[in-house]
Amino acid sequence: MAGQVRRVAQPPASGAAIGGRLRAARQTRGLTLQQVADATTLNKGFISRLERDEVSPSVASLVSICEVLGIRVGELFEPPATSLVRAGEGRPINFGGTDVRELLLTPGTQSQLQVIHSTIAPGGNGGEELYTLDCEVEFVYVISGSLEIRLSAETVLLSSGDAFTFPGREPHTWVNATSGATEVVWVLAPAP
Repeated sequence: MAGQVRRVAQPPASGAAIGGRLRAARQTRGLTLQQVADATTLNKGFISRLERDEVSPSVASLVSICEVLGIRVGELFEPPATSLVRAGEGRPINFGGTDVRELLLTPGTQSQLQVIHSTIAPGGNGGEELYTLDCEVEFVYVISGSLEIRLSAETVLLSSGDAFTFPGREPHTWVNATSGATEVVWVLAPAP
């Protein structure tokens, strides 16, 4: 079963489970059940039961709730956008580092975050000069080996299992100063 994706049958459109998506949209907007009920003139209990997929709404009720939540009715019925990248099959990229193999693990259409798997040869680096990325947050996790992150005010040495988070707009660079390969995962948010 390892390496396989298990597909789960979806409920038919007539009995589509939309409650979880409604709840997620409400919570994302920081609204309570009562606030949605007041804005739609629907009963709070009905909305709660709808979020648990215990009732079926009328089209008018669903449109009213979606307007309050700021989503399209169609979003509730669309399949989730997913992307599968098998081991070693990411899209090759290069941010300008030397002696590094980088694979993009997230699709190019993903704008909220970017995940990169890097294998860095001994001496591989991001360049002598400090640089910045157009993202809010940069995260690096060392799978194996070690990595030196050089910031303008400090240098941090990371070993296997270590993780480090810093602002992407902070001037930085990195280097594998060891005699063995280093393997890391970078996460950038939002995607630069």
